[in-house]
Amino acid sequence: MLVLPTLSDQEILSLIGKDDRAAFGELYSRYWRSLYQTAWNVLRDQESCMEVIQEVFVWLWDHRSGLQINSLPSYLKAAVKYKVTDILRSNKVREACFVNLDELDAANLLFDDDPLELKELKTVIAQMSAKLPARARLIFELSRNEQLSNREIATKLGISEKTVENQITIALKKLRVALGSVSIWLFFL
Repeated sequence: MLVLPTLSDQEILSLIGKDDRAAFGELYSRYWRSLYQTAWNVLRDQESCMEVIQEVFVWLWDHRSGLQINSLPSYLKAAVKYKVTDILRSNKVREACFVNLDELDAANLLFDDDPLELKELKTVIAQMSAKLPARARLIFELSRNEQLSNREIATKLGISEKTVENQITIALKKLRVALGSVSIWLFFL
């Protein structure tokens, strides 16, 4: 007889893929608290946080037969962040959650407990920006890395603000494509 708490995440996922409800319960008990905390860091609303957790786990169960997950904690955390973003965008959360949002450091909010996510995101951004034409790459890097405004970039390069805006828009569109389904990160760029 299997002792579920001693099994690895991959073994648990394998059992879940075979419709094992006890394994799913074990998975839930392993991760719900940390996922709740991830949602709470942004939403500060118990009902919304529980809704996020429920949606993530329901989706996981509904798609159990075809799951291909390498790092379960990172996958679940990304799913929670995506759901949190959906809630923020659809204004399901009361206005109070936005009061202090500007004061939060978005990078710390997202990556305080997983520097690997930040490293992966930076790698994708660096690879994407390396593929841009030289001027577009320079504008993108001045905007995102040096935090210059469009006006400052335009002055520095001797071009119009509209050109700067267009180049940044093009770069961000290419970044969205490069990130694919991980579009949650774009909300925080």
